[in-house]
Amino acid sequence: MEAIIGNKDLEVNDLPSHIDHALPLEPQIEAVLDPTGFTPLQWQTEGFIVNLPALSCSAAVTLAQIHGKAGYFPPVLRLRSEPGHISPCYEVAEILSLQEIRDRALAKRYWFIS
Repeated sequence: MEAIIGNKDLEVNDLPSHIDHALPLEPQIEAVLDPTGFTPLQWQTEGFIVNLPALSCSAAVTLAQIHGKAGYFPPVLRLRSEPGHISPCYEVAEILSLQEIRDRALAKRYWFIS
């Protein structure tokens, strides 16, 4: 990741994303994000990259929570398996700028006037 973004001074917040399927998801994701300790100002002004949880609903709620706190979609990691390892090993394939992807999609939206 350092090589891709060109920054060796990365701070990593390792937040467990295990959820209880018997409980509502939104408060669980909020509880996962709270330990970052980010203030409202930090959510809106500091840069960060998100490695989303594997469970698709958890990932969706995580993005909704972060967008609500930060006001934009964060960049996310896309991982891929590394060849040549006996046990699963992953590397960062790319960093996806969700906000830029959203903005490009918005620019392609057709507006119909009736």
